Amino acid sequence: MRLSRSRIGVVVLFGAMTLTLTALAFPAVLGLDKAEGDPGRVIAGTKYGPLTEADRDFVVKVRAAGLWEYPLGEMAMARGTTKEMKEAGEHLVVGHAGLDAMCREIAPELGITLPNKASPQQEGFVATVDSKSGGEFDSTAVNIMRVTHGQIFPAIAKIRATTKNTLVRQLADLANDTVLDHITVLEKTGLVEYDQVTFQQTGPAKLPAEKVTPPPPQPGERVLVLKPRPDLDVNTATPAPTAAPTVR
Repeated sequence: MRLSRSRIGVVVLFGAMTLTLTALAFPAVLGLDKAEGDPGRVIAGTKYGPLTEADRDFVVKVRAAGLWEYPLGEMAMARGTTKEMKEAGEHLVVGHAGLDAMCREIAPELGITLPNKASPQQEGFVATVDSKSGGEFDSTAVNIMRVTHGQIFPAIAKIRATTKNTLVRQLADLANDTVLDHITVLEKTGLVEYDQVTFQQTGPAKLPAEKVTPPPPQPGERVLVLKPRPDLDVNTATPAPTAAPTVR
């Protein structure tokens, strides 16, 4: 059986995408549901309720996620080749600006130090997407983001169901809505490779801790603020469902 040149191109592109995802696309917040030590161990008593290792890890990882997904959203707005891709970028920027604001608000109340840089793994995600152009840029960004969002979604639910801290619970509520919105707009691009994404979500690769841990800020370093974007008319709290295909 012979393949047309266009078909060969599609096969080659899909093969390259598979290799990229296999190498990179596992949870941006790898280890979220397996905090070091005992996730349930109470590390601080606060007026908002006890704070566990898992609670602290969750706040730090939500902050770190924004440190790479916000700039990737800006890239999608500027370089996406379709209206849907640019819209996905807007939702990433607005959603993570909101999550970042809440992280910065609750962290001092809970005695949590926030990172100012994403993990080496997360910076690798951005560099990989940045190295692409055109349709390959779109598909690489969408599939990496869809895997990472699909991984964090159930982890958020676990934190929401188990935390006894009211501030962490509020962050989990907002993160749940935001991640669901991001999954929805990513799927609306029509670029999600569901079989590959499902495989990556259920069998994430493992990396050394130093690759997936955001570095702590330097002494005296100012807290980086992800700029709010009131100029973007985007609602990330109540995502509109993807329209069902028309039956003919």
